[in-house]
Amino acid sequence: MTVSKIEVAIVGGGIAGLALAAGLAKKPHISVHVYEAVSQYSDVGAGLALHLNAIKAMALLGPEVRQAYFDKALTMGEEDQEMATEVILAQGRYTGQLVAQLGKAKGRKTVSRADLLDGFLALLPPGCISFGKRLVRIAEQPAPNGPKINLTFEDGTSASVDCLLGADGIHSITRAYLLGPKHPATAPKNHDGWQIYRTMVSTEEARKQINPKWTTAVPILLGPKGHINCIPLNKNTRLSAGVAVRGAKFTPDGHAPPLDPTLYADYGEEAQRIVRMVAKDTSASWTAADHDHAPFYSRNNVAIFGDAAHASLPFAGNGAAQALEDAAVLNCLFDHIKGAGGIAPALKAFCGVRRPRSQAVVDLARKFGRLYAFAEDGMHEDPARMKAFFAQMAAFTNDFDVKNQNDEALRLFRQLLEGDVNGRL
Repeated sequence: MTVSKIEVAIVGGGIAGLALAAGLAKKPHISVHVYEAVSQYSDVGAGLALHLNAIKAMALLGPEVRQAYFDKALTMGEEDQEMATEVILAQGRYTGQLVAQLGKAKGRKTVSRADLLDGFLALLPPGCISFGKRLVRIAEQPAPNGPKINLTFEDGTSASVDCLLGADGIHSITRAYLLGPKHPATAPKNHDGWQIYRTMVSTEEARKQINPKWTTAVPILLGPKGHINCIPLNKNTRLSAGVAVRGAKFTPDGHAPPLDPTLYADYGEEAQRIVRMVAKDTSASWTAADHDHAPFYSRNNVAIFGDAAHASLPFAGNGAAQALEDAAVLNCLFDHIKGAGGIAPALKAFCGVRRPRSQAVVDLARKFGRLYAFAEDGMHEDPARMKAFFAQMAAFTNDFDVKNQNDEALRLFRQLLEGDVNGRL
Protein backbone atom coordinates (compact mmCIF):
# COMPACT_ATOMS: atom_id res chain seq x y z
CA MET A 1 0.00 0.00 0.00
CA THR A 2 1.30 3.43 -0.93
CA VAL A 3 1.58 5.77 2.03
CA SER A 4 0.73 9.36 1.15
CA LYS A 5 3.34 11.95 1.89
CA ILE A 6 2.86 14.61 4.56
CA GLU A 7 2.28 17.85 2.71
CA VAL A 8 4.11 20.79 4.29
CA ALA A 9 3.83 24.42 3.21
CA ILE A 10 6.53 26.84 4.25
CA VAL A 11 5.31 30.40 3.84
CA GLY A 12 8.33 32.66 3.47
CA GLY A 13 11.45 31.98 1.46
CA GLY A 14 13.95 33.80 3.64
CA ILE A 15 16.89 32.25 5.48
CA ALA A 16 14.68 30.26 7.86
CA GLY A 17 12.28 29.01 5.21
CA LEU A 18 14.87 27.99 2.61
CA ALA A 19 17.17 26.33 5.15
CA LEU A 20 14.34 24.20 6.51
CA ALA A 21 13.06 23.40 3.02
CA ALA A 22 16.54 22.17 2.06
CA GLY A 23 16.35 19.72 4.94
CA LEU A 24 12.72 18.61 4.49
CA ALA A 25 13.11 18.13 0.73
CA LYS A 26 15.46 15.20 1.40
CA LYS A 27 12.86 13.25 3.40
CA PRO A 28 10.95 10.66 1.35
CA HIS A 29 7.85 10.92 3.54
CA ILE A 30 7.59 14.72 3.24
CA SER A 31 6.36 16.84 0.33
CA VAL A 32 7.45 20.42 0.96
CA HIS A 33 6.70 23.60 -0.97
CA VAL A 34 7.87 27.14 -0.24
CA TYR A 35 5.61 30.11 -0.97
CA GLU A 36 7.49 33.41 -1.17
CA ALA A 37 5.66 36.75 -1.36
CA VAL A 38 8.15 38.66 -3.52
CA SER A 39 8.51 37.98 -7.23
CA GLN A 40 12.30 37.89 -6.94
CA TYR A 41 14.89 38.41 -4.24
CA SER A 42 16.54 41.79 -3.81
CA ASP A 43 19.84 42.57 -2.14
CA VAL A 44 18.54 43.97 1.14
CA GLY A 45 19.90 43.79 4.67
CA ALA A 46 23.16 44.74 6.27
CA GLY A 47 24.79 41.38 5.76
CA LEU A 48 25.54 38.60 8.20
CA ALA A 49 28.52 37.37 10.16
CA LEU A 50 27.06 34.12 11.40
CA HIS A 51 28.05 32.89 14.83
CA LEU A 52 29.22 29.39 15.70
CA ASN A 53 25.74 28.23 16.78
CA ALA A 54 24.42 29.12 13.31
CA ILE A 55 27.20 27.12 11.64
CA LYS A 56 26.41 24.12 13.87
CA ALA A 57 22.68 24.41 13.05
CA MET A 58 23.40 24.46 9.30
CA ALA A 59 25.54 21.34 9.66
CA LEU A 60 22.62 19.56 11.35
CA LEU A 61 20.37 20.50 8.44
CA GLY A 62 22.90 18.88 6.13
CA PRO A 63 26.53 19.32 5.12
CA GLU A 64 25.37 20.86 1.85
CA VAL A 65 23.50 23.61 3.75
CA ARG A 66 26.61 24.52 5.71
CA GLN A 67 28.71 24.34 2.54
CA ALA A 68 26.34 26.68 0.69
CA TYR A 69 27.08 29.31 3.34
CA PHE A 70 30.84 28.80 3.09
CA ASP A 71 30.74 28.91 -0.71
CA LYS A 72 28.90 32.25 -0.75
CA ALA A 73 30.70 33.96 2.12
CA LEU A 74 33.85 36.01 2.59
CA THR A 75 36.50 34.65 4.94
CA MET A 76 37.48 37.13 7.65
CA GLY A 77 40.81 35.39 8.19
CA GLU A 78 42.61 32.12 7.57
CA GLU A 79 40.44 28.99 7.78
CA ASP A 80 42.12 27.84 11.00
CA GLN A 81 42.15 31.33 12.54
CA GLU A 82 39.54 32.27 15.12
CA MET A 83 37.80 35.50 14.14
CA ALA A 84 35.23 37.57 15.99
CA THR A 85 33.24 40.79 15.92
CA GLU A 86 35.23 43.33 17.93
CA VAL A 87 33.23 45.63 20.22
CA ILE A 88 35.18 48.82 20.97
CA LEU A 89 34.38 51.93 22.99
CA ALA A 90 34.36 54.96 20.68
CA GLN A 91 33.50 57.75 23.14
CA GLY A 92 34.47 58.73 26.67
CA ARG A 93 37.59 58.23 28.71
CA TYR A 94 38.00 54.61 27.62
CA THR A 95 37.85 55.38 23.89
CA GLY A 96 39.59 52.68 21.86
CA GLN A 97 39.27 49.95 24.50
CA LEU A 98 38.16 46.51 23.29
CA VAL A 99 35.33 45.23 25.50
CA ALA A 100 34.09 42.15 23.63
CA GLN A 101 34.76 39.60 20.92
CA LEU A 102 31.45 38.20 19.73
CA GLY A 103 30.70 35.22 17.52
CA LYS A 104 34.20 33.78 17.72
CA ALA A 105 34.67 30.87 15.32
CA LYS A 106 37.39 29.38 13.15
CA GLY A 107 37.21 30.44 9.53
CA ARG A 108 34.35 32.82 10.34
CA LYS A 109 32.82 34.48 7.30
CA THR A 110 30.54 37.34 6.35
CA VAL A 111 27.86 37.06 3.71
CA SER A 112 25.14 39.23 2.19
CA ARG A 113 21.59 38.01 2.74
CA ALA A 114 21.00 37.83 -1.03
CA ASP A 115 24.07 35.65 -1.57
CA LEU A 116 23.09 33.28 1.24
CA LEU A 117 19.54 32.97 -0.11
CA ASP A 118 20.98 32.20 -3.54
CA GLY A 119 23.09 29.42 -2.04
CA PHE A 120 20.18 27.87 -0.15
CA LEU A 121 17.84 28.20 -3.12
CA ALA A 122 20.18 26.12 -5.27
CA LEU A 123 19.67 23.21 -2.84
CA LEU A 124 15.93 22.93 -3.49
CA PRO A 125 14.56 20.51 -6.06
CA PRO A 126 12.98 22.07 -9.16
CA GLY A 127 9.43 23.27 -8.60
CA CYS A 128 9.83 23.36 -4.81
CA ILE A 129 9.28 27.13 -4.49
CA SER A 130 6.73 29.57 -5.89
CA PHE A 131 7.42 33.31 -6.01
CA GLY A 132 4.82 36.08 -5.98
CA LYS A 133 2.65 34.17 -3.49
CA ARG A 134 1.61 36.61 -0.77
CA LEU A 135 -0.48 34.84 1.85
CA VAL A 136 -3.75 36.61 2.72
CA ARG A 137 -5.89 33.98 4.43
CA ILE A 138 -5.50 30.78 6.48
CA ALA A 139 -8.35 28.40 7.27
CA GLU A 140 -8.34 25.00 8.96
CA GLN A 141 -10.94 22.37 8.19
CA PRO A 142 -11.50 18.84 9.50
CA ALA A 143 -10.61 15.96 7.19
CA PRO A 144 -10.73 12.15 7.58
CA ASN A 145 -6.95 11.80 7.90
CA GLY A 146 -6.36 14.91 10.00
CA PRO A 147 -7.09 18.60 9.58
CA LYS A 148 -6.29 20.35 6.33
CA ILE A 149 -4.93 23.89 6.24
CA ASN A 150 -6.20 25.93 3.34
CA LEU A 151 -4.06 28.82 2.15
CA THR A 152 -5.28 31.66 -0.04
CA PHE A 153 -2.83 33.97 -1.79
CA GLU A 154 -3.20 37.53 -2.99
CA ASP A 155 -3.14 36.44 -6.63
CA GLY A 156 -6.26 34.33 -6.11
CA THR A 157 -4.53 30.95 -6.05
CA SER A 158 -4.80 28.54 -3.12
CA ALA A 159 -3.23 25.45 -1.61
CA SER A 160 -4.32 22.76 0.85
CA VAL A 161 -1.72 21.10 3.07
CA ASP A 162 -1.31 18.99 6.20
CA CYS A 163 1.05 21.44 7.92
CA LEU A 164 1.76 25.16 7.66
CA LEU A 165 5.10 26.50 8.86
CA GLY A 166 5.12 30.30 8.79
CA ALA A 167 8.51 31.89 8.17
CA ASP A 168 6.86 35.02 6.80
CA GLY A 169 8.89 37.58 8.67
CA ILE A 170 8.30 40.25 11.27
CA HIS A 171 4.90 41.21 9.78
CA SER A 172 3.84 37.56 9.68
CA ILE A 173 0.30 36.71 8.58
CA THR A 174 0.77 33.31 10.23
CA ARG A 175 1.64 34.97 13.55
CA ALA A 176 -1.48 37.13 13.34
CA TYR A 177 -3.53 34.01 12.60
CA LEU A 178 -2.16 32.11 15.61
CA LEU A 179 -2.19 34.94 18.16
CA GLY A 180 -5.01 37.05 16.75
CA PRO A 181 -4.50 40.36 14.92
CA LYS A 182 -5.14 42.39 18.07
CA HIS A 183 -2.96 40.40 20.46
CA PRO A 184 -0.38 42.74 22.06
CA ALA A 185 2.50 40.55 20.86
CA THR A 186 1.35 40.29 17.24
CA ALA A 187 2.63 43.54 15.76
CA PRO A 188 6.33 44.54 15.68
CA LYS A 189 7.59 46.94 18.36
CA ASN A 190 10.34 49.57 18.49
CA HIS A 191 10.30 50.36 22.20
CA ASP A 192 13.60 52.26 22.19
CA GLY A 193 13.07 54.20 18.96
CA TRP A 194 15.89 52.66 16.95
CA GLN A 195 16.84 54.02 13.52
CA ILE A 196 19.58 52.35 11.49
CA TYR A 197 21.34 54.74 9.13
CA ARG A 198 23.14 52.64 6.57
CA THR A 199 25.11 52.99 3.37
CA MET A 200 26.46 50.50 0.85
CA VAL A 201 29.68 51.46 -0.92
CA SER A 202 32.33 49.71 -2.96
CA THR A 203 35.26 48.47 -0.91
CA GLU A 204 37.57 50.51 -3.10
CA GLU A 205 35.68 53.70 -2.29
CA ALA A 206 35.44 52.86 1.42
CA ARG A 207 39.22 52.51 1.67
CA LYS A 208 39.56 56.11 0.52
CA GLN A 209 37.35 57.35 3.36
CA ILE A 210 37.95 55.13 6.39
CA ASN A 211 40.69 53.01 7.93
CA PRO A 212 41.14 50.12 5.44
CA LYS A 213 41.19 47.59 8.28
CA TRP A 214 37.44 48.15 8.78
CA THR A 215 36.80 46.89 5.25
CA THR A 216 37.93 43.37 6.15
CA ALA A 217 36.68 43.12 9.74
CA VAL A 218 33.38 43.49 11.60
CA PRO A 219 33.72 46.18 14.30
CA ILE A 220 31.03 47.67 16.55
CA LEU A 221 32.12 51.08 17.85
CA LEU A 222 30.09 52.21 20.86
CA GLY A 223 28.84 55.59 22.01
CA PRO A 224 25.74 57.34 23.39
CA LYS A 225 24.64 59.05 20.15
CA GLY A 226 24.77 55.91 18.07
CA HIS A 227 26.90 52.83 17.62
CA ILE A 228 28.75 52.24 14.38
CA ASN A 229 29.52 49.06 12.50
CA CYS A 230 30.92 47.79 9.21
CA ILE A 231 30.53 44.49 7.44
CA PRO A 232 32.26 43.39 4.21
CA LEU A 233 30.02 41.78 1.57
CA ASN A 234 30.04 40.13 -1.85
CA LYS A 235 33.51 38.60 -1.59
CA ASN A 236 34.86 41.88 -0.21
CA THR A 237 33.75 43.99 -3.17
CA ARG A 238 31.23 46.05 -1.15
CA LEU A 239 31.02 47.39 2.37
CA SER A 240 27.89 47.87 4.44
CA ALA A 241 28.42 50.56 7.08
CA GLY A 242 25.88 51.92 9.53
CA VAL A 243 25.07 54.02 12.57
CA ALA A 244 22.34 52.76 14.91
CA VAL A 245 20.69 55.57 16.86
CA ARG A 246 18.56 54.95 19.93
CA GLY A 247 15.72 57.38 20.65
CA ALA A 248 15.53 58.84 17.14
CA LYS A 249 13.11 61.76 16.87
CA PHE A 250 10.65 60.45 14.29
CA THR A 251 8.24 62.80 12.52
CA PRO A 252 4.48 62.09 12.78
CA ASP A 253 4.61 60.26 9.44
CA GLY A 254 7.43 58.02 10.69
CA HIS A 255 10.48 59.66 9.11
CA ALA A 256 13.77 59.92 11.00
CA PRO A 257 15.92 63.08 10.88
CA PRO A 258 19.07 63.11 8.71
CA LEU A 259 22.25 61.70 10.21
CA ASP A 260 24.33 64.65 11.47
CA PRO A 261 28.09 63.89 11.66
CA THR A 262 28.74 66.98 13.78
CA LEU A 263 27.00 65.27 16.71
CA TYR A 264 29.86 62.75 16.80
CA ALA A 265 32.70 65.23 17.37
CA ASP A 266 33.49 63.64 20.75
CA TYR A 267 33.88 60.16 19.22
CA GLY A 268 37.23 58.75 18.19
CA GLU A 269 38.48 59.90 14.79
CA GLU A 270 38.11 56.48 13.14
CA ALA A 271 34.46 56.30 14.24
CA GLN A 272 33.86 59.84 12.99
CA ARG A 273 35.21 58.95 9.57
CA ILE A 274 32.74 56.08 9.27
CA VAL A 275 29.87 58.34 10.35
CA ARG A 276 30.83 60.92 7.72
CA MET A 277 30.90 58.23 5.06
CA VAL A 278 27.48 56.89 6.07
CA ALA A 279 25.95 60.39 6.15
CA LYS A 280 26.79 60.95 2.47
CA ASP A 281 24.22 58.36 1.40
CA THR A 282 21.75 56.86 3.87
CA SER A 283 19.47 55.33 1.22
CA ALA A 284 19.91 51.84 2.71
CA SER A 285 18.56 52.98 6.11
CA TRP A 286 15.76 51.28 7.99
CA THR A 287 13.80 51.47 11.24
CA ALA A 288 14.56 48.57 13.57
CA ALA A 289 11.86 46.54 15.31
CA ASP A 290 11.37 43.27 17.14
CA HIS A 291 8.61 41.21 18.75
CA ASP A 292 7.31 41.13 22.27
CA HIS A 293 7.08 37.52 23.45
CA ALA A 294 4.42 35.30 21.88
CA PRO A 295 2.77 32.96 24.42
CA PHE A 296 3.15 30.06 21.97
CA TYR A 297 4.60 29.30 18.54
CA SER A 298 2.20 26.58 17.42
CA ARG A 299 -1.41 25.46 17.47
CA ASN A 300 -2.55 22.18 15.97
CA ASN A 301 -0.71 21.79 12.63
CA VAL A 302 0.35 25.43 12.26
CA ALA A 303 3.58 26.94 13.61
CA ILE A 304 5.76 30.01 13.21
CA PHE A 305 9.54 30.11 13.17
CA GLY A 306 12.36 32.52 12.42
CA ASP A 307 11.45 36.20 12.49
CA ALA A 308 7.75 35.33 12.36
CA ALA A 309 8.14 33.79 15.83
CA HIS A 310 10.82 35.91 17.50
CA ALA A 311 12.08 38.84 15.46
CA SER A 312 14.91 40.50 17.36
CA LEU A 313 16.92 43.68 17.08
CA PRO A 314 20.21 43.09 15.21
CA PHE A 315 22.50 44.07 18.06
CA ALA A 316 23.35 40.61 19.42
CA GLY A 317 24.07 39.36 15.90
CA ASN A 318 22.05 36.21 16.48
CA GLY A 319 18.72 36.66 14.71
CA ALA A 320 19.64 34.54 11.70
CA ALA A 321 21.32 32.03 13.99
CA GLN A 322 18.11 31.62 15.98
CA ALA A 323 16.17 31.09 12.75
CA LEU A 324 18.66 28.38 11.76
CA GLU A 325 18.36 26.75 15.19
CA ASP A 326 14.58 26.71 14.63
CA ALA A 327 15.06 25.05 11.26
CA ALA A 328 17.43 22.45 12.73
CA VAL A 329 14.93 21.47 15.44
CA LEU A 330 11.98 21.26 13.03
CA ASN A 331 14.03 19.26 10.56
CA CYS A 332 14.99 16.79 13.29
CA LEU A 333 11.39 16.40 14.48
CA PHE A 334 10.02 15.83 10.98
CA ASP A 335 12.41 12.91 10.61
CA HIS A 336 10.31 11.12 13.24
CA ILE A 337 6.75 12.04 12.20
CA LYS A 338 5.11 8.88 10.88
CA GLY A 339 1.88 10.48 9.70
CA ALA A 340 -0.25 13.60 9.87
CA GLY A 341 -1.24 12.74 13.45
CA GLY A 342 2.31 13.39 14.59
CA ILE A 343 2.46 16.96 13.31
CA ALA A 344 0.76 18.72 16.23
CA PRO A 345 2.86 17.06 18.97
CA ALA A 346 6.03 17.68 16.95
CA LEU A 347 5.19 21.38 16.67
CA LYS A 348 4.42 21.51 20.41
CA ALA A 349 7.83 19.99 21.12
CA PHE A 350 9.43 22.57 18.84
CA CYS A 351 7.67 25.34 20.76
CA GLY A 352 8.60 23.88 24.14
CA VAL A 353 12.29 23.74 23.32
CA ARG A 354 12.76 26.81 21.16
CA ARG A 355 10.52 29.45 22.73
CA PRO A 356 12.51 30.01 25.96
CA ARG A 357 15.88 30.29 24.22
CA SER A 358 14.77 32.34 21.23
CA GLN A 359 12.88 34.81 23.41
CA ALA A 360 15.88 35.11 25.72
CA VAL A 361 17.87 36.20 22.67
CA VAL A 362 15.22 38.84 21.85
CA ASP A 363 15.69 40.21 25.38
CA LEU A 364 19.46 39.99 25.04
CA ALA A 365 19.47 41.95 21.78
CA ARG A 366 17.46 44.72 23.45
CA LYS A 367 19.96 44.82 26.30
CA PHE A 368 22.93 44.85 23.91
CA GLY A 369 21.41 47.85 22.14
CA ARG A 370 21.01 49.79 25.38
CA LEU A 371 24.53 48.86 26.42
CA TYR A 372 25.92 49.97 23.06
CA ALA A 373 24.16 53.32 23.62
CA PHE A 374 25.69 53.73 27.11
CA ALA A 375 22.17 53.44 28.57
CA GLU A 376 22.58 50.31 30.67
CA ASP A 377 23.36 50.92 34.33
CA GLY A 378 26.53 52.94 33.72
CA MET A 379 28.34 49.82 32.54
CA HIS A 380 30.30 51.78 29.92
CA GLU A 381 32.27 53.36 32.77
CA ASP A 382 33.51 49.94 33.83
CA PRO A 383 35.16 48.16 30.87
CA ALA A 384 36.05 45.12 32.97
CA ARG A 385 32.39 44.67 33.88
CA MET A 386 31.42 45.06 30.22
CA LYS A 387 33.94 42.41 29.22
CA ALA A 388 32.58 39.95 31.78
CA PHE A 389 28.99 40.55 30.68
CA PHE A 390 29.74 40.20 26.97
CA ALA A 391 31.80 37.06 27.55
CA GLN A 392 28.94 35.44 29.46
CA MET A 393 26.34 36.39 26.86
CA ALA A 394 28.56 35.39 23.93
CA ALA A 395 28.88 31.95 25.50
CA PHE A 396 25.08 31.75 25.80
CA THR A 397 24.56 32.41 22.09
CA ASN A 398 27.74 31.28 20.35
CA ASP A 399 28.78 28.21 22.33
CA PHE A 400 25.33 26.64 22.64
CA ASP A 401 24.97 22.86 22.18
CA VAL A 402 22.67 22.88 19.15
CA LYS A 403 22.73 19.08 18.76
CA ASN A 404 21.56 18.62 22.36
CA GLN A 405 18.66 20.99 21.66
CA ASN A 406 17.56 18.72 18.81
CA ASP A 407 17.80 15.72 21.12
CA GLU A 408 15.77 17.50 23.81
CA ALA A 409 13.06 18.34 21.28
CA LEU A 410 12.92 14.71 20.20
CA ARG A 411 12.60 13.53 23.83
CA LEU A 412 9.76 15.99 24.40
CA PHE A 413 8.03 14.88 21.21
CA ARG A 414 8.10 11.27 22.37
CA GLN A 415 6.72 12.28 25.77
CA LEU A 416 3.89 14.11 24.06
CA LEU A 417 3.07 11.06 21.99
CA GLU A 418 2.94 9.06 25.22
CA GLY A 419 0.82 11.72 26.96
CA ASP A 420 3.49 12.59 29.54
CA VAL A 421 4.64 16.20 29.38
CA ASN A 422 4.87 16.96 33.12
CA GLY A 423 3.62 20.48 32.68
CA ARG A 424 6.51 21.33 30.33
CA LEU A 425 4.25 23.11 27.83
